Amino acid sequence: MRRAIVSHTLPMFGISNVSLAGNFAKVSGQLGCYNIHLGSGTIHKEGGTQIAVLPVHAQNRGRIFLPFLDEDPKTAEIISKILLFADDSGIKDPSILNQL
Repeated sequence: MRRAIVSHTLPMFGISNVSLAGNFAKVSGQLGCYNIHLGSGTIHKEGGTQIAVLPVHAQNRGRIFLPFLDEDPKTAEIISKILLFADDSGIKDPSILNQL
């Protein structure tokens, strides 16, 4: 289900540097290539280690709402990670940048 949601959602965001392979979204960023697992949301840099990105589960902050698609917060988390790493040159968080 998440694979279908991701494949139909990415064109709406104008994202062209993401492909789907099996259970992974493969993101080709400017700082590296990343594999995001569609089940767990874990992120691995290709040829490297896991990148720790923890979601903020505040009530109205940091959420992407996906009405009519899926009410599962994990899906929203995975799509937000895909969007973040698709434009990795715009990442400002020092803890994430140290891992790249």
